[in-house]
Parts: sequence; C-alpha cells; structure tokens
Amino acid sequence: MKATAKAHPIQGLVKYHGMRDHDARYPYHDSISVCTAPAHTKTTVAFDESREADAYVIGDEDVTGRGAERIESVLDEVRERAGIDTRAKLVSENDFPTNIGLGSSASGFAAAAVAACEAAGLDLSHPEMSTIARRGSASAARAVTGGYSDLGGGLSDAECRSHRIEAAENLEEDTRIVIAEVPAYKETQAAHDEAEESHMFDARRVHVEDQLATMRDALRAGDRERVFETAEHDSLSLAATTMTGPEGWVYWQPETLAVFEAVRDLRESGVPAWFSTDTGATVYVNTDADHVDDVEEAIAATGVDTRVWEVGGPARILDDGAALF
Repeated sequence: MKATAKAHPIQGLVKYHGMRDHDARYPYHDSISVCTAPAHTKTTVAFDESREADAYVIGDEDVTGRGAERIESVLDEVRERAGIDTRAKLVSENDFPTNIGLGSSASGFAAAAVAACEAAGLDLSHPEMSTIARRGSASAARAVTGGYSDLGGGLSDAECRSHRIEAAENLEEDTRIVIAEVPAYKETQAAHDEAEESHMFDARRVHVEDQLATMRDALRAGDRERVFETAEHDSLSLAATTMTGPEGWVYWQPETLAVFEAVRDLRESGVPAWFSTDTGATVYVNTDADHVDDVEEAIAATGVDTRVWEVGGPARILDDGAALF
C-alpha cells in the first residue's frame, strides 16, 4: 500500500478568490489555470497497518498544525472511499521555490491525492481524484488534471471538480512562461478567508463570469493574445480585491512592479508578452517560443532571477524506484 506521484504547479489564469465552504473548499466561482513544467512536486504515500498515527514530511521537515490538518483532510477522504482506517506516512519534495506565489500547494496536494489513491487501491479518473485533492487546496484539483484546466464552482463533488480544456495545439506546444522570482512570504489562506469582506468582492464575482467565457473561447481558438491579456487583467482584478480586504494585503514588491513595466515596454516594442501573478510577489511572464529569449533578457535586466517553464501535463504515478522512502 505504497505509491509515488508527480504533479506540476499551476499558474492561475482566471483565479478564484474566497470560499463558500472552507472545509470542503468550494470556491465561489469557476477558475482556470495552466500547469507549469518541468517544475514539480514528488510525493510518496504509504498506508501501514503497524502505524499508530499519520506522519507528514515536506522538504525534510515534519509538518504540524494547519498544514497537517490539510494533508489529513485529503488522506481521510481517500480512506473513506477505500473503506480503510490505516494510518499513513507521507513524504514530499519540490524541485522549485515554495511559498513565493508559484503554486506549490497545488502540486503538493495533487501529488498527495494521486499517490494516496494509488496506495489505497482506488481506481479513479483524474477528474474524480481532483475532488480529493481539492480538500487540501482548490487549485490542486486543476494540478491533477493538468494542462489548461477548469475547476467548477459548485457545491458538490459532482460539480466542483476539474476537467481539462482542449486548448489549441499552439498554446500547448509553443507557450513559454518566464518566471520572475521575487521571494516574499505570502499568506494565501488569509487572503481567501477575508475576500468577501472587500467592497470589490461582489463586483469581481460578476466580472469574472465574462473573464471565464473569454478565456475558454480564446484557449480553444488558440488566441494567445486574448488568453494572456485576460490573465493579466485578472491578476490586477484579484490584487485589487485582496488589497481592499480588512487587512489590506499587498503582496507585490518593488521588483514585481519593475517586471510589470519591463513587460509593458516589451509589448510596446512588438514582443508578445503579458504578466500574471497569483497571490504573491513572483511574476509569470507569458510569451511564445520565438520570443522567450528576448523576454528572459529583459526581465533579467531588472535584477530579478528568472527560469523558463512550459505547459505541464496531469499528475501521474511514478515507478517504485522513484519512492522517497
């Protein structure tokens, strides 16, 4: 009863904000993201009859408190569906920086859910497993299905699950994502907890429906400009809502704004590039394979470290030899 899974983090394209139900993690509305590779989380889960308690290790550190509770919610759902009460050991590692706005919780809970399902002997589809991953992080549901994925905003597992959007081939093969790393600690959960207290929250909920429709149409049509222009606009909308909550969360740093200006300068010079942020200071700069070098050079000139990612696939089970313990 042991398995290892690999999942890619996500970049939110049309992001959810706030939760109808914080336990089941039902967002207020649909959301769309793209998985980013080769960045990944690898997780091994083993159910062991001899264990008296669960144990969780991420990056060589024991996980306790709220982090452990979120992992337990995923494992408990797997145990309930498998009809077992066996305790488990979970060990996970990321090959990219965490907690700076690069979707590590998405890949982490996606890998945990897929590995746990395999270890418990469950035979589930990716959309079905996405409802389990969602209990740890709503974004993890989309990391399970991979590529460009759409998470429904319903109030049941039948509705609040992720499915893959069949995006045009050029958006799957030619998209390049320049990561502008701005290391700054973030509190994503806190922002979600108070989202609906912003005076802009209701306006965003209405506006986001048009964003979702535009994004789905642009992805299927292969319209890169519309896809990433919409993602850029959504990032600004999300930040406005976050910054106008009770705590006035401001995640952007001076380096973040410098990258924004560099991207706008690139567009002025004819280079297709659009910025995007999730809840954090780090910036995704979306472009194509023909212009990625120009974009990376311009971002590096701001003094920010960069790396280049592509579109990643769904979470998957790895061979036994890849196990972390």
